[in-house]
Amino acid sequence: MKFVLSGAFMDLADLREIAIVADECGYEAISFSDHVVHPEKLDTPYPYTPDGSRRWSEFTPWPDPWVMIGHLAGVTRRLRFNTNVFVLPMRNPFLAAKAIATAAVLSDDRVTLTVGVGWSKIEYELLGEDFHTRGRRCDEMIEVLRKLWSGDWVEHQGRDYAFPRLEMTPAPHERIPVWIGGISDPALRRAARHDGWLGDLQTSAEIETCLEKLHAFRAELGREGEPFDVMASATDVFDLDGYRRLAAKGVTHVLTMPWALYHGLTPELDEKLDGVRRFAADVIAKQD
Repeated sequence: MKFVLSGAFMDLADLREIAIVADECGYEAISFSDHVVHPEKLDTPYPYTPDGSRRWSEFTPWPDPWVMIGHLAGVTRRLRFNTNVFVLPMRNPFLAAKAIATAAVLSDDRVTLTVGVGWSKIEYELLGEDFHTRGRRCDEMIEVLRKLWSGDWVEHQGRDYAFPRLEMTPAPHERIPVWIGGISDPALRRAARHDGWLGDLQTSAEIETCLEKLHAFRAELGREGEPFDVMASATDVFDLDGYRRLAAKGVTHVLTMPWALYHGLTPELDEKLDGVRRFAADVIAKQD
């Protein structure tokens, strides 16, 4: 089992110190969430709470994930970087490909891209992208990214994107894994076509239900025997035995804020760092 720190809802200065300690303590990665703006009023409900309200308050920091990863890559050695999730179809594919590839090169290929289609219609409109075609365009955009990251001359003629022969440099030295986030059936089907899946805050039973669907979708594609990563956040698992049970079901990565286990959702950096270290000693170091 690999453990990934959530970088959401934190001051940027804290993230630097947390990443350095996580790098030393054996965490697999740190993950960054993605919003460009925080509209005062929503035009679409947040899909992961019963009443459609957001889990964060106004003026919560939302750093650009690729700028953040580029910065933290320079102060860490082995820690990987992930997104939770990057709303790809809200972007221009060329600018997204350039930022992601640059971060991959600067980090010595320590980047995993986790993509989602998002839920905030107003953000799409502000960025000049179509909200209603986001799923279809996401699928084609991943194809476009793969071409642009190849380091060779490429061209593309698709439904939503087309370009003549061109090359994009720098190109990543290694293949960037692409995971898909989301708990809907369309998201799970999309994940089955790629390298991994990220769920939401879910119970173990809910995670298992999603995994059963993923296994079925992978089998339909003839990919059931291929490697596939799963990153989950179980709301009812807090100890090593529980993480082992998740691993037995197919979970490969756990996304966590470990300081919450010791100090609650504290804003204090020293308590966060203490939680990072204590969880590493209590759980990560004790795995078989």
